[in-house]
Amino acid sequence: HRLAGHRIARAGVARTFHNIRLVAGMTALENLLVAQHLPLMAATGFGIGAVLGLPGYRRAEKAAIEKACHWLEVTGLIARADDPAGALPYGAQRRLEIARALCTDPALLCLDEPAAGLNPRESEELSALMRTIRDGGRSLLLIEHDMGVVMDISDRVVVLDHGEKIADGTPAEIRADAKVIAAYLGEGEEEDAA
Repeated sequence: HRLAGHRIARAGVARTFHNIRLVAGMTALENLLVAQHLPLMAATGFGIGAVLGLPGYRRAEKAAIEKACHWLEVTGLIARADDPAGALPYGAQRRLEIARALCTDPALLCLDEPAAGLNPRESEELSALMRTIRDGGRSLLLIEHDMGVVMDISDRVVVLDHGEKIADGTPAEIRADAKVIAAYLGEGEEEDAA
C-alpha cells in the first residue's frame, strides 16, 4: 500500500527481482528507456511536447538514450541494444535488469538474488559489475545465496538462518563465525534432532 505523497523514485531506491521482469518483446535499449519514463514524461509536458516535437522533449530523449547507452556499455550489452530482451541469454538478461534499475539514478540499489541461475563465469562477471557500481558511489543491498559473490563485493554481511540473524560483520568475520559454519555446513543439526 502506498503512503500518501510517497514515491519510491524520489527516495533514490531501485531494485531488481529474483525472477527477471524485463519486457521481453522490447529491445534492450527500449527496456532502459521505459525505466526513464518519469523524467521523459515531465520533460514532454506529459506527452504534448513529444507530439509537437518541442526542443525540450528532443533534449530529454537524447539524454535518456545517452544514459541508457552508458549503462549498456557498463553492463557489456551495447552490442545487443537492438535485440529483444527476451532473446538475450539469461546472464545478459540479469545484467539488463540491473542496467534498467540504474537508469533511475538510485542512491541505493537493492538486488534480490542476482546470481540465481548463473554459471560460475557469469557470477564472476556479475561480481565485477557490482564492484563497478559500488565503486561508482552507489550503495548496494544484496540478498544472495552465492557466497562467492557475497564475499567478493560486500563490506558488511548479515547472515540469517530461518529468518533469525545469526551473524553480522565483515566477510572475514563471517567466514570464521561458528554459527554461520554450523548453519550452512549442517553441523549441529543431528544434535537438534536428537
